[in-house]
Amino acid sequence: MAADPTGAPRSAAVLGHPVDHSLSPVLHGAAYRALGLHGWSYERIDCDADQLPSVVDASPVDRVGYSVTMPGKFAALEYASEVSDRARIVGSANTLVRRADGWFADCTDVDGVTGALGAFGDLPPAPTAVILGVGGTARPVLAGLAAAGATRVILASRRDNAGPAAECGRALGLEVHTVLLTDASLPREIAAADVLVNTVPEPGVRELSGLVAHARRLFDVLYDPWPTAAGAVASRAGVPVVGGDVMLLNQAFGQVELFTGMPAPREAMAAALSVALGR
Repeated sequence: MAADPTGAPRSAAVLGHPVDHSLSPVLHGAAYRALGLHGWSYERIDCDADQLPSVVDASPVDRVGYSVTMPGKFAALEYASEVSDRARIVGSANTLVRRADGWFADCTDVDGVTGALGAFGDLPPAPTAVILGVGGTARPVLAGLAAAGATRVILASRRDNAGPAAECGRALGLEVHTVLLTDASLPREIAAADVLVNTVPEPGVRELSGLVAHARRLFDVLYDPWPTAAGAVASRAGVPVVGGDVMLLNQAFGQVELFTGMPAPREAMAAALSVALGR
């Protein structure tokens, strides 16, 4: 079933575990109201990776799609009958869209990253970057950097385990170098890069916060609580900061458009997120 923007009752949901904290209902609910889709609804469903196939199999007939948070992003990619090129390269999907012949998987997290990078307003056309952390979030960050015109990226990890992320970056056409977080060259690399991206969750990033003061710009994929440990250091050092709330907002734009077939009402969604975060 394709998304129907005519106003007929439709539903969508976010899948994740835990999922109570998800702000996706705030964003999608605001979008449906602004678009006049008063018969549309959006809910949270607590669902881990193993449960995802059965949950999607049991979707009600009016279900147009799912937002997918961890730990289900890899399972969503495997479940889908059709996959976007970027989701295939990144290796995960945060979006499932119902189609006549099955489910389509995409990774709008990439849009979230490009939106966050664009929020700086002054990145050069081919920005260089250092990414702290090589977990699941690092891959959409690499794809977003590639989409923003980046050519050279440093991946910094605690252990010698950056191989899969580096392979993803190279598949995207990036020149990727890997270093350990303890490498003496890392502060120099950060100082030389156009943007530092933090994907390391708290509290782990706290011991790395000293690196942040060397940055020209900081994009922290974390956003709650705000300021993050890295964000606080950056602010004190006068380093421009963009938080993960901007990524969250921009990834939701693409989901709304895939679900409804209509342009996302960006101002209404941004206002709703701001209220929800108390900012």
